[in-house]
Formats: sequence, structure tokens, C-alpha cells
Amino acid sequence: MTDSSDRKKKIRLTPVSIFHYVRLIYRSFLFIATFILYFAARFTGREAIKEPWIHFPFITWLVWGVFMAEMLMRFFPSRLESPGSQKQFAKNYIKSGEVNISIQDNNATMLVALIWISFNAVFGALYMLDLFDDGIMVLISLCYSVCDMICILFFCPFQSWFLKNKCCTTCRIYNWDYAMMFTPLFFIRDFYAWSLFAMSLILMLRWEITFYRHPERFSEKTNEYIRCENCTEKLCAHKNQLHSLWKKTAELTAKKTAFLKDGSSTEK
Repeated sequence: MTDSSDRKKKIRLTPVSIFHYVRLIYRSFLFIATFILYFAARFTGREAIKEPWIHFPFITWLVWGVFMAEMLMRFFPSRLESPGSQKQFAKNYIKSGEVNISIQDNNATMLVALIWISFNAVFGALYMLDLFDDGIMVLISLCYSVCDMICILFFCPFQSWFLKNKCCTTCRIYNWDYAMMFTPLFFIRDFYAWSLFAMSLILMLRWEITFYRHPERFSEKTNEYIRCENCTEKLCAHKNQLHSLWKKTAELTAKKTAFLKDGSSTEK
């Protein structure tokens, strides 16, 4: 009885995790709603994205307001935010007694930045050639916002392929997310787009300045706040469950495939 109750406690969603799922839901809703508006405007011959937003300005205010509020939250300590973004604050620095600062993934950050800029430069070039319009760039940005939550909740290619950090809590570039998310908005000449992009750059710049002034806050060796025992997120448990499910599904599929092959060979 005790073992089962302990197991339930381990897999229970924390408030931080719940907030991640809430953001995934409403970001997905914003992307789908904008996607529908964009292509509805295309099929009716109106100026895509601008025309529906003129008639329904609340959509512009909603998208802008939601993301601006999210970014403003990152400037202050919050219990609903991931420890990955909260480790920058002095109040969350718990001295471990160690003086050897070790940040394993720090050298890969420049590579990630170059890859991201190059990747989005392609979209920028297509925009400059008038092959993409404002609507497409907004849709790409909103798609990034959904992918951002997928990276946190399920699988992060930056973590697995480049940075090699053990989890989001120790991620060197956690607060780069909004700057990466709003990169496509740089090309749109619009107050709402540029204000979101500018705020994301300010957030990223504040993060980088804090890192270079206080690297001890970003190292698991020197800051106990980002160690597993003090984690308030516990997403690793859910990711491990998902990976186990994928592994079991793959094994079951392999067994069924082998069984069908054996059956067909017997018939011959």
C-alpha cells in the first residue's frame, strides 16, 4: 500500500508542470486559430492575416498580450516558472560550498545560435523575395511557440543533440526561448511584432549578463537550487515514462513483425 502511494506521488504533476501544459494548450489554440484565419483570408481573396486582424483586432491584442505577459513574468521570481529560468535570481542561489563552477554545455551555445540564425535566415530570404508574407512569418512564430512547450514537456533536440544537459533545469540557454520564438517577427514592420521581438531580446540579454556576472548560479555544483532533490518541476519523471512507453511500443511492434514474418515463411 505504501509503495503504490509513493509511486503515485512520484508521477503526480507539480504546479510548474501543470502551468507548462496550460501554456501548451493555449499556444496550440492561438496557432490553430491564426492558421484558420490566415487560410480563410487566402481562399476569400482578402489580404491574408492583416485583413482578418483588422476586422478582429482582439486576436492581435490577445496574441500580443499573452506573450508579453509571459515574458514580463520571466523578469521576476515566480513559483509557476521552471527552475531552469529561475536560477538566474539571487534569491534562488543556494550555496553548495563548492567553488569549482562547471557548466558542461556552455561551449555549444554559440553553435546553437549560429544554427538558429542560419535556419531562420532562409525564412527571412523567402520573405524578402515576397514568397512569404507577414501571415506566414506569424504562423512560423506561433508554431515555434508550440514547439517550445513540446521541447520542455516531451523532447528537446537542443538538449539531446547539442547541449547535452541532463534536464531543462540545468539548461544554459533556457531564457533564449522567446528570442528564438520571435525571430521571424524581426522581418515584419509592425509595432506588435517588433515590440515582442525587442522584449524577447531584452529578456535574453538580461539572462546573458547575469550568466557572465554570476556563473555560480547556473552551475549544479555551486548552486543547490538546480539539483534534483530541490527540483519543483519533476518533468524528468514524465519524460522517462514517455520514453519507456515508446520503447515498449517499439519492442511490441518488433515482436509482431517477427511473428508475421515467421507465419508467412511457414506457409511457404
